[in-house]
Amino acid sequence: MSDEFVTIQSVGRKGLLDQLKDLNGKVSPATIKGIGDDAAVLKGRDGNYTLLSSDTFVEGVDFDPSYTPFTHFGYKIITASISDIYAMNGKPTSVLVNMALPNRLSVKMVKDMYLGIDQACKKHEVELVGGDLTGNHNNAVISVTTYGEVSEEKITYRKGAKLGDAICVTGDLGGAIAGLRILMREKKFWEQHGDQAVQPDLEDYKYVVQRQLMPEARKDLIEALEEQGIVPSTMIDITQSLINEVTEICDAADLGAYLYQAALPIAIETRHVADEMEEDVDKYALFGGEELELLFTLTEEQVELFAEHFKDFAVIGRITPKEEGLMMQTAEGDVLSFDDLS
Repeated sequence: MSDEFVTIQSVGRKGLLDQLKDLNGKVSPATIKGIGDDAAVLKGRDGNYTLLSSDTFVEGVDFDPSYTPFTHFGYKIITASISDIYAMNGKPTSVLVNMALPNRLSVKMVKDMYLGIDQACKKHEVELVGGDLTGNHNNAVISVTTYGEVSEEKITYRKGAKLGDAICVTGDLGGAIAGLRILMREKKFWEQHGDQAVQPDLEDYKYVVQRQLMPEARKDLIEALEEQGIVPSTMIDITQSLINEVTEICDAADLGAYLYQAALPIAIETRHVADEMEEDVDKYALFGGEELELLFTLTEEQVELFAEHFKDFAVIGRITPKEEGLMMQTAEGDVLSFDDLS
């Protein structure tokens, strides 16, 4: 083993996971899918699979209490976690919430967080079945473990996209990063002006701020797919970025992708923020994370059928041969590789 010190930053999140993926202890015969998807898949009963996923949220990294109401944050940690189950075409059933909290948080703050947790659990018909509560000297650290279920016939993995499939996405893109940009701007103004600063008026930014503070997991898509008897060839939720998730499904299937910039669904509120910040709104859509929208692939025939029954999705590209790479056609007609976009 080399003694050279290699930083985590230099290999990146995916590079680190690639180096750890084989260090998984004794593999159980009950494990259908372990590391490498939105959730682990275990053999269940009566032809069903059990889904298992976990997420960790660190104060100062994943949330900032200076502009994140605790009720909103409680809601977000649940929706972000159960989104992984939806990304497997499954139904979340229960969650465990573990908290390591510093003493500077009040009882009310923690109760407010649990109010948000309770609200999200009720909306998505999920039970909070327990967890652990302990102290921490510095920042709050919260982890959520989510359980779900899915039938063998309906489970959808990251690996599965087929040549010619349409690349689809729910909702709109870039709203969460637009909301974060507004919140960070207001925080900076508050820090610069101190007690003389007035409470910010965020009414004009309500949509994008909501997309950042309380993103919604797409239960409605999973229900609509079930009603129409459609199983996507692949699916993943957009937590890192659209570019990252498209790359993930293409790498898993050993295929390429061709996106259409003009087809990216972007809300007018998100465009207004980008204009105000003098930034490229397409960068928000391509590289913004925390959307909790679902990226999935369907055949052209499935797209035509599904579009008659579910309107809140857009076709943004197609799956291509691996040798054609990961490309995007700009609104001006130029064709760029994903590497050129960054």
